[in-house]
Amino acid sequence: MLRRVIRRPAANRDLIECFVYIASDSEESATRFLRAEETFLDLAGMPGMRISTSFSDSEDRNLRRWRIRGFENFLIFYRPIEDGIEVIRVLHGAREIERLFE
Repeated sequence: MLRRVIRRPAANRDLIECFVYIASDSEESATRFLRAEETFLDLAGMPGMRISTSFSDSEDRNLRRWRIRGFENFLIFYRPIEDGIEVIRVLHGAREIERLFE
């Protein structure tokens, strides 16, 4: 079965920002970070098995989160869809995440 991964524009921007941040310390690590697509595909295979997330002011009720393999401080926020996932954001865990979802 095909596992589909849809990335919202904000998630694509997040990936670029994270890449630039990581590359400031290590270009090799930043390149490995871009292989986050492997984690996206894993999530798409079992989208409902991860941590459900809700924010007090968020209208998004079916949001889930998971860590990027090898970069545990970076979180993927996604929504399960019929044949995979829709990636909403990719953020560093130290950010004021709830505020970003208001």
